[in-house]
Amino acid sequence: MTVSVVPTGAAKEAVDRLVPQLVADGVAGGIASLDPTLWGPDAESEAAIRLGWTEAVAISEPLVAEIVALREQLHGKGVTHIVLGGMGGSSLAPEVITRTYGVELTVLDCTDPQQVKDALDDRLAQSAVVISSKSGTTVETDSQKRVYEAAFRAAGIDPTERIVIVTDPGSPLDESARADGYRVFNADPNVGGRYSALTAFGLVPSGLAGADIAELLDEAGAVLLELALDRPENPGLILGAAIGGTQPLRDKLGIVADGTHIVGFADWAEQLIAESTGKQGTGLLPVVLDTRSPELSENLPDLQIVRLVRDERATHEVNDGEIEISGSLGGQLMVWEYAVAVAGRLLGINPFDQPDVESAKKAARGLLDAQPAPTEPVFTDGAVEVRTAGGLTIDGTSVEAAIDALLAALPEDGYVAIQAYLDRVDHPEFAQLRDLAAAASKRPVTFGWGPRFLHSTGQFHKGGPAVGVFLQLTSVTAPADDLAIPDRPFTFGQLIRAQAAGDASVLADHGRPVLTLTLTDIDAGFDAVRSALGATRAG
Repeated sequence: MTVSVVPTGAAKEAVDRLVPQLVADGVAGGIASLDPTLWGPDAESEAAIRLGWTEAVAISEPLVAEIVALREQLHGKGVTHIVLGGMGGSSLAPEVITRTYGVELTVLDCTDPQQVKDALDDRLAQSAVVISSKSGTTVETDSQKRVYEAAFRAAGIDPTERIVIVTDPGSPLDESARADGYRVFNADPNVGGRYSALTAFGLVPSGLAGADIAELLDEAGAVLLELALDRPENPGLILGAAIGGTQPLRDKLGIVADGTHIVGFADWAEQLIAESTGKQGTGLLPVVLDTRSPELSENLPDLQIVRLVRDERATHEVNDGEIEISGSLGGQLMVWEYAVAVAGRLLGINPFDQPDVESAKKAARGLLDAQPAPTEPVFTDGAVEVRTAGGLTIDGTSVEAAIDALLAALPEDGYVAIQAYLDRVDHPEFAQLRDLAAAASKRPVTFGWGPRFLHSTGQFHKGGPAVGVFLQLTSVTAPADDLAIPDRPFTFGQLIRAQAAGDASVLADHGRPVLTLTLTDIDAGFDAVRSALGATRAG
């Protein structure tokens, strides 16, 4: 099954203008042959160690039998439930793979204490846990590993029988895990996290959960030759030119799933695009939409709609001005990875680094070390404490006035980012705020669960165009509801608060307006924010 990319309007003009030059420059063949010079001299050293994803199918095929054998071994021990501790690309790829294949995987890419507690309480005796981290030094995955080790021991279960490690060879985690007797799968070190869907990071948790990873690799392999050839029909070149070459640049990409069999693909594409392109003041902002999202009827000149459709949909149905894509999951994973690399070349940036991701991590670590008292709110309105950063000022003392002030700071070509540092399993209703904010602002709105977005779209927020305004939603964790992290001087509640405060401080340092609403009561706070966004829309 091939991947079909059908551009129209400005996207087709970009394809017609740029693909012949990309073909003449040998870009597709260069990517396939691991040429690190394609993105300029400044990117060459990084690109030289980040193109392994082009060979992922061949490198990963021998893993399939090992993963299936381990799955059967775990089944023999009564394991019927797989949990994944990972962040960014390490968690988003397995999430889309397992959801598309209809198998259960608990993705624990969070530090919210209640969400972690709920995961620990969910069938622990029947669970195995995959800890995925390139280095093993990521604070979230280290914390998840520690808390599951303690839980297994408390239940009389040997953690080495239930925890599986995926990491780079020679990493600190690789060395410590092998010394402790854990089962370790090594991934190709020449692949960045967001390009790792078809490596051990994507395949081990997905395969252990029951997804047909052999079929997934076959689907990806079926498009490799087409992607490697410098021809005008190359879907990677077409998509790369369509998203990265419009004039003027449509730098917001509204990704819509419309009848496709693939579940959750836009969330995976979001982190690939945002983290790869959002730097040096440029980039493409992916905006995950559904078929009823307000942005689709606003006719925004800087928003390029990319519609993911079922395979049998006729190309004559493409809406004018949109890009339509269909194809298998494995095929689309490969095509999008090629396309984003091509878009990076067109944008003049290095698609393989993430220079601004570390800044928020450093700020959070500093707050964890210092443990300062929370800053006093500007004011409190019912169940909502209101704080500001980045020069945001509020005329009034209500949640509605605060949101009005944030939207008033929104540039004409800007976007709103909602960042919910909350339990996404127990409180999925907060995602409803995205459409309300889009209707109120009449601009593109992204929604991210914290801290998982810090490992993906967090790069764009700091390194991309300085046109975003940021709405943080946090909560208060009572000591009795918190969760300790074994052998660490901080709790999960302290960690998630530090991550939110650290990111707010870095955004403010970059001149981005930040409104932080801390909900002292989740349900009442949600109602207040929802009402305020509705009132803002009506106003």
